[in-house]
Amino acid sequence: MRVTNSPASRKRRTRMIRAAKGFRLKRGKLYRYASDAVDHGRQYAYRDRRRRKREFRYLWQIRINAAVRAAGLTYSRFMEGLKAAKCTLDRKVLADIAAQDAAGFSQLITVAKGALQAKPGAALAKA
Repeated sequence: MRVTNSPASRKRRTRMIRAAKGFRLKRGKLYRYASDAVDHGRQYAYRDRRRRKREFRYLWQIRINAAVRAAGLTYSRFMEGLKAAKCTLDRKVLADIAAQDAAGFSQLITVAKGALQAKPGAALAKA
């Protein structure tokens, strides 16, 4: 006699249907379609958890660049100056300071400019 393990199968299917809650038409009601929809949704969620980190970094770079260019410097030179000044603020914090505290960000710009001037080979960069 063949044993189907019906309670475990039913539980597995019910869990999948519950995971598809909110999906429209067959995708929320029928196991076969719900399974495909949930699997795809989980793949997108996995991918986009990583993509979100990239997109936020891009957003922070854009905000920092906009604030720095208003002061007559470029993003890459600003970051180079902060690195030379041993400033350990990350891009998230820098973007927040640029958006919220213009006076504080202008001080950071002067720190970066000063570090660029003091850097060896600064005369070569200007020429």
